[in-house]
Amino acid sequence: MLSYLWNLILYKPLLNGLAFLVHIVPGGDVGVAVILLTIIVKLILFPLSERQIRNQVAMNILTPEINKIKASGASKEEQAKQTFELYKKHKTNPLSGCLVIIPTIFVLIALYQVFIAGIKFDSELLYSFIKAPEYINTLFLGLIDLTKVSWILVILAGLSQYFQAHFMPQMPTPADSSPNSFQASFGKSMNMQMKYFFPFLIAFIAYKYLGAVALYLITSNLFAIGQQIYVKKTERRVLIEEAKVLNS
Repeated sequence: MLSYLWNLILYKPLLNGLAFLVHIVPGGDVGVAVILLTIIVKLILFPLSERQIRNQVAMNILTPEINKIKASGASKEEQAKQTFELYKKHKTNPLSGCLVIIPTIFVLIALYQVFIAGIKFDSELLYSFIKAPEYINTLFLGLIDLTKVSWILVILAGLSQYFQAHFMPQMPTPADSSPNSFQASFGKSMNMQMKYFFPFLIAFIAYKYLGAVALYLITSNLFAIGQQIYVKKTERRVLIEEAKVLNS
């Protein structure tokens, strides 16, 4: 049942989307189709991922205020009340980031599966109104064979993941946490893994599978970097303006 729903809602629509793009892209360039499909999906998911990034940025910006509340000496109940009011004033929910990322992950996993198995289109999986591409060109821009391992794409995948982690908002550390506390250690460990371990993991995935997967990872990371820069700037500006109004 779950497999049927997965194919019906996610896998088949994305596979058909790739088939359609390969059909209309000049020369049937699979690489160009992969990039276009990745961008289209990321644009559709933009409201969800934007909300997640905005929440992360807001939590970082509001951390000094939250730390002041914790250092005020008020009771736990009063601290919780003041913290809740701070979140409410700035329309921030610390749990919303976890909730909105779930559908995003599902779509990206399905997209990943399409690029692993979707180079050879199975007519049984195509909709009646989608034509199977007459010509499939797996030589991206006439230079890189997407059916083989490309070290250029492998390196670019790792580098793009590194820069995505670099621009990603860092996990804030509570004021009442010592440098050796679990919260501080966990936050530091997660930040280090995102910045240094994940690029090697992404590069390994790009090496393990087809060049189409590597191209998808690169495109996805570059889109995420641009999105993170945009959201961080706009969110910081919004919160600063809100703070001025609240303090006036």
